[in-house]
Amino acid sequence: MTTHVDSTSDDRTANNAMRHRYRTLSEAEKAQMQEIKDLGAAFTAKLHEIGDTDATSDRFASRNLALANTHAEDAVMRAVRHITA
Repeated sequence: MTTHVDSTSDDRTANNAMRHRYRTLSEAEKAQMQEIKDLGAAFTAKLHEIGDTDATSDRFASRNLALANTHAEDAVMRAVRHITA
């Protein structure tokens, strides 16, 4: 059974096989992390909008939009890693 844990939860090691020790984040850091993820989701939604594709799909209208999404995902990951390091 897969355990789902909110990314801002202090229990976030429950579903991570690689990283077993985390520091406790401040409420401000949790808010920053959530804001970064929300910005990434909004950007992905905009890519679907301009490509006229289904936002529930991971398929994009063009290679360029797919690459834009890949780079946005990487940017979100790296910003979150900065906050949580």
